[in-house]
Amino acid sequence: MPSPEVVRQWDHQHLWHPFTPMQQWTNEDPLIIVRGEGNELIDLSGRRYLDGVSSLWCNVHGHNRPELNEAIESQLHEVAHSTLLGLTHIPAAELAKRLTDLTPASLTRVFYSDNGATSVEVAIRMALQFWQLTGRPKKTKLASLKDDYHGDTLGAVSVGYTETFHRFYRSILPETLQLTPPHVWRWREWLSESEALDRAVDEAQRVLSKHRDDLAAVVIEPVMQGAVGMWPQPRGYVRALRELTAEYDILLVCDEVATGFGRTGTMFACQGEEVSPDLICLAKGLTGGYLPLAATLTTEHVYSAFLGPPAEGRTFYYGHTYTGNPLGCAVALASLDLFDTDRVMAHLTGKVDRLTRVLADTISPLRHVADVRQRGLMVGIELAADPVTRTAYPAADRMGARVTDTARGHDVLVRPLGDVVVLMPPLSIRLDELDRLVAAVHDAIVTVTES
Repeated sequence: MPSPEVVRQWDHQHLWHPFTPMQQWTNEDPLIIVRGEGNELIDLSGRRYLDGVSSLWCNVHGHNRPELNEAIESQLHEVAHSTLLGLTHIPAAELAKRLTDLTPASLTRVFYSDNGATSVEVAIRMALQFWQLTGRPKKTKLASLKDDYHGDTLGAVSVGYTETFHRFYRSILPETLQLTPPHVWRWREWLSESEALDRAVDEAQRVLSKHRDDLAAVVIEPVMQGAVGMWPQPRGYVRALRELTAEYDILLVCDEVATGFGRTGTMFACQGEEVSPDLICLAKGLTGGYLPLAATLTTEHVYSAFLGPPAEGRTFYYGHTYTGNPLGCAVALASLDLFDTDRVMAHLTGKVDRLTRVLADTISPLRHVADVRQRGLMVGIELAADPVTRTAYPAADRMGARVTDTARGHDVLVRPLGDVVVLMPPLSIRLDELDRLVAAVHDAIVTVTES
């Protein structure tokens, strides 16, 4: 094994990290992770860190689970990869069946891709082609929520534009309609949650009614908007959008890349609202956080539009080399098995309740915490110079990053979204580890904001 000094040298000379100010990065000592065990990551020196963000929101059952390791090893002895172009294989077919059993009943068809952004790309392309094939060629527009994020491929960016991430590509992005989510109404006009919900639904009704003839799909993160600040939606919002899209003959796409696989307290967030979308996008937790794999599920109604003799040109010409990779599908199946054997969802309620209580007792009262937003095991802690007026810190202060850096000194790994500190631990986290996570973040916030 190379020494830490050599690894740092190679990293600083050759690696380009995602979402990272690289000039600053190369002036720092990187944390070098070499191993995972349970809900912890371990560095070169043997120091252990609680994985408070599930290795970017994807780990479900903890690191180095024997059952998941064995699933990959077993499949590796059979075949590591075989294309789904003109062939099929057992793990892909079995996983497709399992996913259609888990998701809302109307979702019967599974299309694989590689990551969250591509699963959204698939949904967008399916929606656009669907209307072309069904004789509605004017339905070419897309709508999404303001302050949303759906990945970094261009189609996904068009429905999840953020100024911070995507401003350099604005000129080549297709125009999309933007719906104002309830939280924007609430904080912009200091409304109650119910008033904000009513405003958001009324606006959606006006926009969708006006554009019913040219709008192909509405793309949303249901229940919790993740990467733009962890913004929860009041109960009833997703259902209202489902009712409106059905009324105006518009497809509803639920991006559950972040919210799926138990993250919000139900297996899929849309199920908590008793909503069945036309398309659902899955990734991150699909393989338990082990391998890249994504899936876009849709209805028989959408799928049937693509059927016909080859000469009719109805084929969905989209795909990736590693679409439905057997190793990914095998570990995804093992992950779904663990949901049953570990009784993950049954144990989740107690963990969510514990987290809610500890956050309320220790984090919410802090002088510079403006808001604590939570759905299940998804949490955003918003820091502010003045929480009463919601006056933000100057961007140059990097308060969120400083808090996460300080938490690392307490052996806990969390991530900032600006000045929102994100907690998103594996579903396997124990109650004592939840206490440890929140305690470390509490101490870090106090150290940074009150020193």
